[in-house]
Amino acid sequence: MSQFSYLAVLAFCIAGTCWLPRATGARVFSKAVRLLLTLIPGVVIYTAWDWYAITHKHWSFSPDRLLAIRIGGVLPIEELLFFIVIPIASILTLEAVRAVRGCDVGDEVNT
Repeated sequence: MSQFSYLAVLAFCIAGTCWLPRATGARVFSKAVRLLLTLIPGVVIYTAWDWYAITHKHWSFSPDRLLAIRIGGVLPIEELLFFIVIPIASILTLEAVRAVRGCDVGDEVNT
């Protein structure tokens, strides 16, 4: 059962934030292109970085805590999901706080 530890943490993180847009009126998912453009650089850079570090034995992951699914035989699927889930949870939290407090950060279009 411990092989689901990493996935459980990721599920907890997303479950703790996925309700925020509906509760606060933040429009994160309706701006899907913006969300994707935010995620893509981090996912690409950190996946490449992890890939390099794993293949050069700079670090490794405990097989007891992971599923046996590895991307390209190297990168654990949970690690890739981490690079997607954690930024989404962060963005959901930020946008919920902005919606509640009425804060602008300068990226809004005045109409």
